[in-house]
Amino acid sequence: ESEAFGLAKKDGDTVVLIKDLKLRGGSGVLKGGTKAKNIRLVEGDHDIDCRIDGVAMALKSCFVKKA
Repeated sequence: ESEAFGLAKKDGDTVVLIKDLKLRGGSGVLKGGTKAKNIRLVEGDHDIDCRIDGVAMALKSCFVKKA
């Protein structure tokens, strides 16, 4: 389980971005409030794997809160 904002997250949870994030390697931006459903916790620098609008993403738990 990953913990941020005092809420434990687990595989399968839905999380919401708390701020706008620039996409690495592109000019796109993920807007704050965007939902990522059915997350998967992984080890490493980016500790959440998910899909947003059908695109695979790796996020840090410090930029999301539990939905």
